[in-house]
Amino acid sequence: MLGPQNEELLHHPFPIEFLPGARNAVVTCLRIQPEEKVTLITDRSCIAIAASLADQLDELGCEWNGFVLEEIAPRPLTGMPQLVLEDMESSQVSIFAVEVQKNELLSRMQMTDVVNRRRMRHAHMVNITPEIMTQGMRADFQEVDRLSQAVLDRVRASTYVRATTPAGTDIYAQLNPDYRWFKTSGIISTEKWGNLPGGECFTAPAEVNGIFVVDGVVGDFLCKQYGLLEKTPLTLSIENNRLVRASCENKDLERDFWAYTHTDENSDRVGEFAIGTNIGVERVIGNILQDEKFPGIHIAFGDPYGAHTGAPWKSSTHIDVVGLKFSIWLGNAAGEEEQIMQDGEFLISA
Repeated sequence: MLGPQNEELLHHPFPIEFLPGARNAVVTCLRIQPEEKVTLITDRSCIAIAASLADQLDELGCEWNGFVLEEIAPRPLTGMPQLVLEDMESSQVSIFAVEVQKNELLSRMQMTDVVNRRRMRHAHMVNITPEIMTQGMRADFQEVDRLSQAVLDRVRASTYVRATTPAGTDIYAQLNPDYRWFKTSGIISTEKWGNLPGGECFTAPAEVNGIFVVDGVVGDFLCKQYGLLEKTPLTLSIENNRLVRASCENKDLERDFWAYTHTDENSDRVGEFAIGTNIGVERVIGNILQDEKFPGIHIAFGDPYGAHTGAPWKSSTHIDVVGLKFSIWLGNAAGEEEQIMQDGEFLISA
């Protein structure tokens, strides 16, 4: 049975400039095979991008079902529509190309619960834009994967990471050997679903302390609301892995970020520590989907993706923060330390 919006997606116009990124997603990143089935989820805001993905799925000749969320459920979503979840139960691959709205995290968690349980290859293209389709999605993901592996090999052998930036970031992250590191380089496997465009290595930290100056962007719906922060950075003080202070000249951002990170008992806890590895991304653009892959460090307060990292706690929220021009050092139990980045440029090669 065809998805309810297959024909609409196949006939919806899209810029030809989207095709290299769409082909990267379908062929390089997800490695979809003609005999596989795909669930393609989109919305009105991203329908042209989804149409380019549908074009590539159709060219491949695989079975796929397309869903435009507004056609099957009111927004913002209170949960992922059952029609979508049921379709995913017989798919090997899913693609989520949607501009998310406030308070829709639960619906995405329901979707990724199916992905995790069934070990699907899943491309998470949250808030994908035409700009990203013609920038980050055109990266050489094989090269990004090689660099990500080089970073992964080093961080897995490390006991701590310390990092600084010219804007004033100075953090020390103690690593827990029981928490797993992952790479989401854009080459998506059944081991861990990934964002597209890809390009990061992440874990849940044991403990982070210090100052993190957010002169890039903040995540979730606040990203679209506040955009680039280089001129009005958000300064975060972290003690024992908890956010203890947030200050910014933009008091609306300061208030909104503080409220977001105090939604539940773990919303202020550092749940993710990550190193961006997409060397095809040259600058932050005000979209967390691509900006968190920018070479450097980003952290997130809230849920630690415990099903993957092994962290034993949970949160109903997860918000990333991105800084610029990082210098990064990795240390190990033997007292050795290696610098892997200087002012935003990697010192190691793939």
